[in-house]
Amino acid sequence: MASAGANLDDRPDSAPLDQDPSRRAALLELLGVLDGHDYRFVTATPGTHTRVVARPDRQEARSLRDVLGWSLPFAPGVVPEDVLALLQAAGAVSPRDGGRMGADLRVSSVRNTLFLHSAFPTLAHDSVFLGPDSYRFADLIAARMGSLPAGARILDYAAGAGVGGIIAARQHRDSMLTLADVNPKASFLSSINAEFAGLDHRIVTATTPTAVPGDFDLIVTHPPFMMDSEGRAYRDGGDLYGARLSLDWVLAGIEKLTAGGRLILHTGVSIVDGRDVLLERIEAEVRGPEWTVDYHELDPDIFSEDLDQPAYAEVERIAAVGLCITRQGSGGAGA
Repeated sequence: MASAGANLDDRPDSAPLDQDPSRRAALLELLGVLDGHDYRFVTATPGTHTRVVARPDRQEARSLRDVLGWSLPFAPGVVPEDVLALLQAAGAVSPRDGGRMGADLRVSSVRNTLFLHSAFPTLAHDSVFLGPDSYRFADLIAARMGSLPAGARILDYAAGAGVGGIIAARQHRDSMLTLADVNPKASFLSSINAEFAGLDHRIVTATTPTAVPGDFDLIVTHPPFMMDSEGRAYRDGGDLYGARLSLDWVLAGIEKLTAGGRLILHTGVSIVDGRDVLLERIEAEVRGPEWTVDYHELDPDIFSEDLDQPAYAEVERIAAVGLCITRQGSGGAGA
C-alpha cells in the first residue's frame, strides 16, 4: 500500500515545511481549532490500524477522527470548513481516488494535548512517528521525572513529534525545553506541537546527544529499536538486535547530565534465548557510585508481528523497557 502522503515535500509545488511560516501558522491554528472541536484520537499500532481500515465500512471517512486519525479519504462536506481551509493553507491535503481528498498529516492526543505527526502508513524514511510507544513513554516520564530545579533544562533527544519533552515540560512549566532531531520534518512538527502546548523551546539539529550544546537536568529519549530492512531512521535501531542506538544514546546522554540530573529512556529490546541484550550492556558500562540505575520491563511482548521477519529468527520476544539513570550529586532531578 502506498503512503498516504506521509512525505509532504514529495509534491513538486511543496516548499520545505520548516521554511514556510505560513504553513506553520496554519498548522498551529489547526491544533487550536481541533481542540475547540474537542478532537481526540489515540493512535494504535500499525497492525491494528491496518486491520481497522480494511473493514468494509471503513473505506471512506465519516468523521473528523476518520480523516485526521485513521487517515481515511474523505468526500467534500465531511470535514468542517474551518478545518479544511487550514489543512489546505498548510498544504496538508491532497487528492485521492474517486474525487476524494486525504489529509497528509495525523493529529493524536497524548495526556490531553494534541500532536501533529505523519499520516498512515508511515513508509517514508523521514516519517514523524507517534504510536503506542509514545503513550508508554509519556506515562514513564510523568511517573519518573521527579522534581526539577527552577529553570530546569530539559532535552528531548530524537524528539520526533516531541511527545517526551513536551509532557515533561508541561509538568514543570519553569523550564527550558530543547527538542533535538536530525529530521527537519520532526523538528518542524515538534516545534509547532510545543508552541501549541505553550512551552518555551529551542530546536537543535543533532546526530548524537554530544552534539547538543549544554548540560541538562532531565534528558528524555525514545530511540528507534527495530531491525528494519529498509533502514528507516524513525524505526531502525542498528545492530545489537536493534538496541545499538539505545545503548549509544544512553552512554552519550548521561555524560550531559547535571549533578542530580536524570536520563529517562523508553525503548524496545530483543530478548534472545532469555537474555535482554541491552540490559547486559548497560550493566557492564554504567557502573560505579556516580550512577543510580533503574531498569524494568514495561510490556513483555510488543510488535509480535515482526518476529516473522528473517532478522528476528533468533528473537523470542520484543519487550518495551524503561530505564532511569540518575547522576548523583546535589540539585537536578529528585527521587
